[in-house]
Amino acid sequence: MDDSPQPKAGDRRKALIKAGLFLLFIALAIGLVRYSPVRNYLTADALQQFLNAAGLWAPIVFMVVYAAGVCLFVPGTLLTGLGAAIFGAYWGFLYVWIGAMIGASLAFFIGRTLGRDFAASLIGDRLKKYDEAIRRNGFATVLYLRLVYFPFTPMNFGMGLTSVGFRDYVFGTGLGILVGTFIFTFFIGTLKDIWASGDWGQLLSFKVFFSIALFVFSFFIPKLIKRFRNAA
Repeated sequence: MDDSPQPKAGDRRKALIKAGLFLLFIALAIGLVRYSPVRNYLTADALQQFLNAAGLWAPIVFMVVYAAGVCLFVPGTLLTGLGAAIFGAYWGFLYVWIGAMIGASLAFFIGRTLGRDFAASLIGDRLKKYDEAIRRNGFATVLYLRLVYFPFTPMNFGMGLTSVGFRDYVFGTGLGILVGTFIFTFFIGTLKDIWASGDWGQLLSFKVFFSIALFVFSFFIPKLIKRFRNAA
C-alpha cells in the first residue's frame, strides 16, 4: 500500500493551470518569431542597424536580445553567427556566451515555475528513479547533454521540468557550451574579418586553416564524448 501523501485537488488544479500557461507561452513564442513581423528584424543587417543605434550600449543590447531570443526559440546558431559577425571572434564569443547563459537561466526558471509541478505529478514509480538520478548527477547530466549538442532551447525548458538543481544546471551549461561557442564564433569571426578587410590572401593564413579545423572538429565532439562515455 502506498502511504505517500497524495496531491490535493487544489494543488493538481494549480499545476494544470501553470502547465497550460507554459504551453501557451511556448506556442506564442514560436508564433511570434515565425509568423509575426518580428522575424524581419532577425537578420544580420537589421540587427546591425539596431546595435549601431545603441552606440556604447550595443554589447549589452545584444546580450539582452540573445537572452530573449533563447526564450523565444530563435535558433541559437543564428544568434551566435550574428554575434560573431558583428563583434568579431573574441568579443563575439564573450557576448554570445553571456547572452546564452542568461537566456538559458531564464528558460530554466520558466520551465521550473510553470511546468515542474505538473511534470512531477506525472512521474510514476518507473520514471521517478530517472528523475532522482538526474537530481543526484545533475552537473554530469547537463554537461554531457551540452557536449553532445542536444538542442539548446528545448533542453533549457526541459531541464526546468526535472529535479536537477539550478547550480548544477548553470555550471553544466556554462562549461558545456564553452567549447562549441568559441569554435563557432572564432570561425565566423575570422571569415568576417577577412571579408571586412578585403584582403582575400588571408584565406591562406594559419588563422583561417585553424578556424576551419576547429569548425570541422566540432562535428566530431558528440561522437568522441559518446565513445568515451561507453568506454568508461
